[in-house]
Amino acid sequence: MTKGNILVADDDAAIRTVLNQALARAGFTPRVTGNAATLWQWVSQGQGDLVITDVVMPDENAFDLIPRVKKIRPDLPIIVMSAQNTLMTAITATECGAYEYLPKPFDLNELISIVARALAEPKSAPQPARESHSDEFPLIGRSPSMQEIYRILARLTQTDLTAMITGESGTGKELVAHALHKYGTRRNGPFVAINMAAIPRELIESELFGHEKGAFTGAQSRHDGRFEQAEGGTLFLDEIGDMPMEAQTRLLRVLQEGEYTTVGGRTPIKTNVRIVAATHRDLRQQIDQGLFREDLFYRLNVVPLRIPPLRERKEDLGDLTRHFLREASAQGLPEKSIDSAALDRLKQHHWPGNVRELENLVKRVAALYTQDTITVELVEAELPSNLGTGFEGADKQNINLNHSIERYLAGYFGSFGDALPPHGLYQRILQMVEAPLLTAALTATRGNQIRAAELLGLNRNTLRKKIRELDIKVVRSSG
Repeated sequence: MTKGNILVADDDAAIRTVLNQALARAGFTPRVTGNAATLWQWVSQGQGDLVITDVVMPDENAFDLIPRVKKIRPDLPIIVMSAQNTLMTAITATECGAYEYLPKPFDLNELISIVARALAEPKSAPQPARESHSDEFPLIGRSPSMQEIYRILARLTQTDLTAMITGESGTGKELVAHALHKYGTRRNGPFVAINMAAIPRELIESELFGHEKGAFTGAQSRHDGRFEQAEGGTLFLDEIGDMPMEAQTRLLRVLQEGEYTTVGGRTPIKTNVRIVAATHRDLRQQIDQGLFREDLFYRLNVVPLRIPPLRERKEDLGDLTRHFLREASAQGLPEKSIDSAALDRLKQHHWPGNVRELENLVKRVAALYTQDTITVELVEAELPSNLGTGFEGADKQNINLNHSIERYLAGYFGSFGDALPPHGLYQRILQMVEAPLLTAALTATRGNQIRAAELLGLNRNTLRKKIRELDIKVVRSSG
């Protein structure tokens, strides 16, 4: 007795052969085709207990076919395969009603397991179709680790579950939070972010929950907190590991009871927000040290999402680099490409600053060099390892740096001939240099803002303002 009849549609004959053999060995009865028309004919005739289909086929896209299939056979499980390994592919598959999405290449054992699970599950009521989205790519990468994130995100967009995003600074945690909101059930509501590390500890409760007039010295009027601003939408609590213990207690009460009071207020306020938290810290270690509430951790860590550091997904460097080059071009800089040797050199770097470090490097090269193609020599010149590791010989470094910048800017202006470069060049160059400079100073001082301000020759309040404006993640270290 067979376990079920499986309909397979893929225009790649090799994949059809592999799936046909694997499914048959597992006890299923497969039937394969290379086009969408035949698959539609089989489904409309009532054949098959489950469908496995590629997205792109010669006669029709599966995302156009699946809604028709669901209309006549809403209980038919559909597994979508695709070599277009983007977040939007995973989300679109989920929104069309697919049971599961698998990026190519996939593990055959995993596929067989998913088929068995889909056939064993009780049939559920069909879900209403969700509106489709434009082909945007808020996250970049085709590595296996990013594919797993896409699959989890696609499932999470259908829910209101609280998510905890972990990862090193610069990995893109806020981008993931934005994606959860933008493609989720609360997309029409506000997305409000608050960075615990960038707000003085004594002001965090006021920023989160708001305050009444006269609640404390300087409170001259009522202030709406982030919970109130995010009503009906998503509240992103970035660097949750930096939240003071008193604020943790109040946040736990909100998560338990669904209401809060403003600072200085007495009337409870009902809240309806989705909470997404993020941190670069090890919260379990902080719990052991008495710095983070264990009960709050479990309230926030309903669905954990770990964003891998760039060194664990170096196969994504090419896509990321080309994406940042396109962004630089859209910001008014000349269009550039990167050669394979330069990409290979990027893959050798450790990337302690992760994707943010790569973005800064790519845009800096795009701004400072006139060549149309980024070569390994340009990459070598701009990688941090070539800028010195200490302050020895600082005067010599300053002279070399000044000459380099002058030379490359002169070449940049010269590349326009008699014409002039786009307006606003001063501000664009300043912005590109300012963020990596402040990040480097904070890294050198292990996140100590007082020491970093002294190093930079800035007032501490000015540095704090710059950190907020440039959305710089401050990593504190006691080592």
